[in-house]
Amino acid sequence: MQNPNFGQAYRAAAIENSPPLKIVRMLYHGCLRFLDQATAAHAAGDLPKFNHFVGRAESIVSELRTSLDSQQAPELAAQLEGIYLFTFARLIDAIADSSIEPIEEAREVLVVLLDAWNQLELKGAVR
Repeated sequence: MQNPNFGQAYRAAAIENSPPLKIVRMLYHGCLRFLDQATAAHAAGDLPKFNHFVGRAESIVSELRTSLDSQQAPELAAQLEGIYLFTFARLIDAIADSSIEPIEEAREVLVVLLDAWNQLELKGAVR
């Protein structure tokens, strides 16, 4: 039987050795996955799971926000910070209201941003 710690160590090493763009994209994918899981939990009437998954998404949005480097591109960082603050606020509203409507709004924003990051990778602009 394989030691489960080996799998965790492998995944951690893969992330640590990934280019920054790939890590950002992984964070977006994870956040969207948690929002989808929150929506499914809401539909099933499982409020604790709903809150858990929204909280996980909040953590990722917070990490994305705190990772911004305003020295590299001050205007872009300021714009992204505003978007992340909006998204975070919508997720807080989702928990406060036990509603998926704010999640849908946050998800739409994150999908647009992920598409933009994907386009950067396709163009080879950022590695």
